[in-house]
Amino acid sequence: MSDSQLIIGKAAPLDIANLDTDQIMPKQFLRGIDKKGLDKGVLWDLRFDGEGQIRPEFVLNKSEYADTKILIAGPNFGCGSSREHAVWGLQQFGIKAVIASSFGEIFYSNAMNNGLLAVILPQKDVDEIMHQSCDNSIPLNIEINLSTLDIHVSNMTLSFNISDRHQRMLLEGLDMIGASLKFEEDITAFAHRHWDQQPWVRDVAARTKLNLILPGEKTN
Repeated sequence: MSDSQLIIGKAAPLDIANLDTDQIMPKQFLRGIDKKGLDKGVLWDLRFDGEGQIRPEFVLNKSEYADTKILIAGPNFGCGSSREHAVWGLQQFGIKAVIASSFGEIFYSNAMNNGLLAVILPQKDVDEIMHQSCDNSIPLNIEINLSTLDIHVSNMTLSFNISDRHQRMLLEGLDMIGASLKFEEDITAFAHRHWDQQPWVRDVAARTKLNLILPGEKTN
């Protein structure tokens, strides 16, 4: 079985309902023009106090939870604003999957379209995994099979559903752009057919720009 089919690793319990994207990725970490360094801001106000000192009691600050790959979360995880940075930051932090009974709709789409697995399970199953994780003296290890859509944890095997498109993207390691580029030949053929039928719309923006006369420019 290939590595792309499995997500295996430590699971950290994050039993907080309605954990929104502002908490997952606070606004002060959105000043950059690229995705770099977002892992520093993940869950900042939970990981650090008002003075910027580490909160040792927070689960992800505990040494035994280093290299956590899976979060067991409360309901409505990722609600709030639509910032995609929340997903990018979690991925940079090393998180491969989040298990919850429900997700904010936009966060769910952002996660699945960027390769962060969002697993929806009945609340009773999430509660059981959360209970096992909190009761264990060592972190709980979870195995998620992307081919069979099964979760193996302790003595339980649980099934979940995702769309066929998202399953293919996760198995092939593709984001939305990568998935779209698989149809590059079809997209190019469609564009050429469209331009053949309506040639006046081809490169209209570039042609318009060339025809613009900007202040101070000389005309021929």
